[in-house]
Amino acid sequence: MRDIAAREDDFRRLYAAHFDPVLGFALRRTARPEDAADVTADTFLVAWRRLSHVPSGEAAGPWLYGVARRTLANQRRGEARRTALGERLRLQLAHAVADLADDVVHRADVTAAMKRLSARDEEVLQLHLWEGLEPREIAEVLGIPATVVRPRLSRARSRLRDLLGNDPDEGGHSTSEPTASTRDGGTR
Repeated sequence: MRDIAAREDDFRRLYAAHFDPVLGFALRRTARPEDAADVTADTFLVAWRRLSHVPSGEAAGPWLYGVARRTLANQRRGEARRTALGERLRLQLAHAVADLADDVVHRADVTAAMKRLSARDEEVLQLHLWEGLEPREIAEVLGIPATVVRPRLSRARSRLRDLLGNDPDEGGHSTSEPTASTRDGGTR
């Protein structure tokens, strides 16, 4: 029991005499005060565990600085490993997850356009596009015949395309180009 009390007294004296210099050592070598506090705490933890190895008198300071220096090096290696791991994970995620920015913008445009439709068109499109229901399933949800849903869905799609301004090209010939009869003066 007396040995434990003597050990605690030795540590208290060591701590009181060297805490400020060790903390200053750590503060001058770290970017954040929290890191310096961790280095100092770890240094005195080592000193507590290895108290019988701590030199007495003035030699205790350099010994503690040596421990703080190794603790700081461990902290920096750990930070470098965490940073490297974060970089690797970011690269892997960039390959695994596609950039969703275009999809988000497109969805916002579609959502805004759908809000401009009538409630009936919006509902039938939401059931079809968002819930993935086929016309017969939509008919069941709405309580109307499927023969009514199909043209309603077609009209709603057409109105949505008009609002989005992305009509697909129509097949066939364009009516704006001159025909053979108009190019030749209209006589045939």
